[in-house]
Amino acid sequence: MMDRGAMTVIGGGLAGCEAAWQAAQRGVRVILCEMKPLRFSPAHEMVQLGELVCSNSLRSNAVDSAAGLLKEEMRLLDSLVMRIADQTAVPAGSALAVDRHRFAARLTEAIASHPLITVRREEVGRIPEMAAGPVVLAAGPLLAGPLADHLRELTGDAHLAFYDAIAPIVDADSLDLKVIYRKSRWDEEGPGDYLNCPMDREQYAQFVEALGAAQTVPLHAFENPKYFEGCLPIEVMCARGADTLRFGPMKPVGLAHPVTGALPHAVVQLRAENREGTAYNLVGFQTKLTYPEQLRIFRTIPGLEQAVFLRLGSIHRNTFVCAPRVLDATLQVRQLPGLFIAGQLSGVEGYIESAAMGLLAGGNAARIVLGREPIIPPAATAHGALIGHLTNSDPAHFQPSNVNFGLFPPLIGRKIPKKMRGRIRAEQALELIRQWRQRFSGQDYASSTNPQ
Repeated sequence: MMDRGAMTVIGGGLAGCEAAWQAAQRGVRVILCEMKPLRFSPAHEMVQLGELVCSNSLRSNAVDSAAGLLKEEMRLLDSLVMRIADQTAVPAGSALAVDRHRFAARLTEAIASHPLITVRREEVGRIPEMAAGPVVLAAGPLLAGPLADHLRELTGDAHLAFYDAIAPIVDADSLDLKVIYRKSRWDEEGPGDYLNCPMDREQYAQFVEALGAAQTVPLHAFENPKYFEGCLPIEVMCARGADTLRFGPMKPVGLAHPVTGALPHAVVQLRAENREGTAYNLVGFQTKLTYPEQLRIFRTIPGLEQAVFLRLGSIHRNTFVCAPRVLDATLQVRQLPGLFIAGQLSGVEGYIESAAMGLLAGGNAARIVLGREPIIPPAATAHGALIGHLTNSDPAHFQPSNVNFGLFPPLIGRKIPKKMRGRIRAEQALELIRQWRQRFSGQDYASSTNPQ
């Protein structure tokens, strides 16, 4: 391949490896910096690149699911992570799970053997000057030390967070609007901006009892159980007293029913996640409950009995930027062109989402080296939906997210049955990605096939 310039990638996780691969495949020299084995984060123990620190599951492989669609788009865009994942898959039903040791070994081999990638096993304390070439920062959610201090210096203290406090998100179409009513607190005029799930005294008592007995996810050794008072897990608030939630996120004051005038004993408020109102966030419901317990307990909330959860809640140690304020749609830092942020640090959740942001950042950084303008994936694709979440969310309420169909633009046209929506979105998205990939890569993919 022709040597056309150089760029730097910091971090040898999924996002960093994918970014380096995308750039090198375009003929760009890449220096990939990885601090292991000189220093390990509290969650890492393998020397290899691309270590999966939690589950070995990459979630659904079904193309009519948002996670499966993202994987298929990545395959079409020549994703190294997806190629290796497919090669090292283990039986997992409709999900894609991998042998984590074989996965990391093959990923490391692919990166180390690429003629245009130089792997430097060193810890980076400061982000390099972009005058020497674009930089992709993909240092992972446990970023700490001098590099974290430098990022904070560049982006501002208020634009860097160190804990996810994620509340569940539900599909708007799955809500029972015969029970739920729209109203903002104290707002006597207009329909209001919030949806409200009212509880009477008995329903609230049953909810508190179930919550108090629910199973939670154990903290990792490196996580501090001293939560911020402003975003306590709901089960921690519940343990402080039976009425604590009624004086916190479930406070009914100012939320009398707009028709009957009745004041509920407690209220669960839902806030729109996007302008289209296709997804709603359970306000203040960040939690350490296990996923099965969240599904069981939250579906006892009036109006949520049949709720489809697009994302479940969590609280964990995770460094990320406030993407709507910091990043543009090409994943560059707005005030520092040439500095890209990828992976979980950019504000996404999940292995594949992190790798996808690495894919976009690496490809766009390479385009700069090659004298081309960075480009943005179509909004109605899984990649575009994630970029939309990072750049169009309300900065005051921004939290990382997995890919889900609630992030996509609404489907336009005739009313489409729920069971068909995933398939139709997938068909549209994959056609858009096929049209877009030649522009993104600058190469002719006409005769390419998906890696096996």
